[in-house]
Amino acid sequence: MLSTIIYRSHLADDVPVKALEHMVVKANNNNELYDVTGILLFNGTHFFQLLEGPEEAVLAIYEGICGDQRHHNLVELLRDYAPARRFGNTGMELFDLREYDKESVLQAVLDKGTSKYQLTYNDRALQFLRTFVEAREKENYFEIPPANYWDFVSDDAADNVCAEEIAIAAADEPYRFAMQPILDPFSCQTDSLEAILHSPGDDSPLEHLSQLSRDKIYQADLHSKKFAFALASKLGIQGQRLSINLLPMSLVMVPNAVNFLLSEIEANGLVPEQIVVEVTEHEVISRIEDVEAAIKQLKAAGISLAIDNFGAGYAGLALLVQFQPDRVKIDHKLIRDVHKSGSKQAIVQAIIKCCSSLEITVIATGVEKAQEWMWLEAAGIYNFQGDLFAAPKLNGIPAVAWPEKS
Repeated sequence: MLSTIIYRSHLADDVPVKALEHMVVKANNNNELYDVTGILLFNGTHFFQLLEGPEEAVLAIYEGICGDQRHHNLVELLRDYAPARRFGNTGMELFDLREYDKESVLQAVLDKGTSKYQLTYNDRALQFLRTFVEAREKENYFEIPPANYWDFVSDDAADNVCAEEIAIAAADEPYRFAMQPILDPFSCQTDSLEAILHSPGDDSPLEHLSQLSRDKIYQADLHSKKFAFALASKLGIQGQRLSINLLPMSLVMVPNAVNFLLSEIEANGLVPEQIVVEVTEHEVISRIEDVEAAIKQLKAAGISLAIDNFGAGYAGLALLVQFQPDRVKIDHKLIRDVHKSGSKQAIVQAIIKCCSSLEITVIATGVEKAQEWMWLEAAGIYNFQGDLFAAPKLNGIPAVAWPEKS
């Protein structure tokens, strides 16, 4: 199978530009050995390269490129498949943009094409190349420092009020929860705490609930929240926001669901204004008008609404129109290695721009790497949740590791 990969990267500061000629000679020999074609553009600072050839060979060469310390901030822009090569000769062809003008370099690349029918100005790969040559992508390309630029230092100031007593009291309860904060790392402030359902076994909460009958799923989902409110009360969260997860259909399949939530909030000394209900995008919503009515009731009581797992479920952008949430939590699958994926970056930037226009707060979830956080911060996200800062703590509030410059 013929595969194509396009990436962009930044020449390392300690690598002289004159070393480029030797790098190209070596890459040319390596590409010929693997039957791979390489078209490399260099503008004095950044590399842009198209690799194409047999899939296993392209992946092997690309793996080596990813581990090369002579460049950094590598972002994969395209991974595609084709019936034939765009460029005929194997090896490596260098186009130093300092020696071309913008009008001639595109034609010079086209002249290397194998077929006027295959390589046209409408070709997606060539469009990436044109964007690089014309430097039109700079506003969407963020340079981030290496991971060791930051240390993450625990504040050791978590609220562990009666931690042992809470653990003992919770042992006999059918539902237990772990707390994980949502943070603004640069201001060193906790935005809110999320109460995450802790299933009895090794399976996820959703897998645990899925083992129940349909009616009991929604009953269990809703009634488990009384234990989340009780834990928050015992931990003394005071005026801090508390997020709870709820299947959207639980609001309509269980009679008086909203009234149940409001009564449990009051019973545990909390107020609706500090509660955020996170509805997941993973579930198909079959009675949208009834769910909308329930959400209006929640908002009228003072409860905020968030869409969880955004970008990985069924409804997508339609939920922004129908529910008008206060916040959106981008799914962890879009966050994972976002600093290396051009397609993920484009999607995340579109979400940020859309939510900014609607004054919706964006939260990045599942953040595990410093590079992910740095790229997302540069893109305009200020609220984060993930093990990089604090892992969920059963029956307690975890200490937070705040970023400090090394």
